[in-house]
Amino acid sequence: MPEVRFLPLRPLALASLIANVALVVTGAAVRLTGSGLGCPTWPRCTDASYTTTAEMGVHGVIEFGNRLLTFALGFIALACVVAALLERPRRRARVLLSIAVLLYIPLQAVIGGITVLTNLNPWVVGLHFLVSIVIIAFAYALWRRSAEGDGPPVPLVPRPINHLAWILTAVSAAVIALGVVVTGSGPHAGDLDAKRNGLDPAAASQAHADAVFLLLGLTVALIFALRAASAPRAAVRAAVVLLAIELGQGLIGFVQYFTHLPVLLVGAHMLGAALVWTGTLSVVWSLRERPLDAAPAFPPAGLSPAPAEEPIPAPR
Repeated sequence: MPEVRFLPLRPLALASLIANVALVVTGAAVRLTGSGLGCPTWPRCTDASYTTTAEMGVHGVIEFGNRLLTFALGFIALACVVAALLERPRRRARVLLSIAVLLYIPLQAVIGGITVLTNLNPWVVGLHFLVSIVIIAFAYALWRRSAEGDGPPVPLVPRPINHLAWILTAVSAAVIALGVVVTGSGPHAGDLDAKRNGLDPAAASQAHADAVFLLLGLTVALIFALRAASAPRAAVRAAVVLLAIELGQGLIGFVQYFTHLPVLLVGAHMLGAALVWTGTLSVVWSLRERPLDAAPAFPPAGLSPAPAEEPIPAPR
């Protein structure tokens, strides 16, 4: 049965992915402009208004604008759920991934509210960022699965290379988490009165840099392993692109550290973190495939699988 799509899931999933990466950038803008408490309460912007007021000034506009982006993300995520449900045949994995993205967005909003109510506690702010990383992972998975079938994944490389890729993914996640710790120990707290996590910024930065060097080494090793195993060109290209992103991100990180963290470079570094994570996911996805002609996980609503044909008895 040919697949019928009432709404275009794949471009909607891509829009969701891009919008969630954009949320990382706008969140960085809130913090870097000192607008973290531009709306000093939650869910209202002030005790008397759900929207920003003239008294809040530009900081209120920036913080409230970031809050409004959540509604745009929710609208796109809801459209993805509807598109996944209307597909014929309906694909179980696409429905579940679209629902996961949709459910995480209000969770993200609540954590954002807690950051305001705790006066920008650095650990809560860090959790707010890490939830965005989780949403990006679900959104990326939805985008890739929207072009795949439902059969079991077929590996395109030997198992040891897959193991190396998963180790690389774990280290990539650790690099991002350590970056959150570094951010919580340094300036740009989002408000002049916001507290920091109390850790030594130099020591935290060194641990983060060590993890970055490990990630670079693993990426180079993966590229050589893919070439040695004659892996598909798309897999090698994904690993090379990831290495290029890592090198650019590392350069920004070193320059921002030795230039005392100018806000534009810090913002670029936040975007780079989201791109490193997306590049890592691209590598993992490039190492396997799911044939498009695989049977759907479950039949469309109201239909049941066709009964198997009775075997024709052999003549006696």
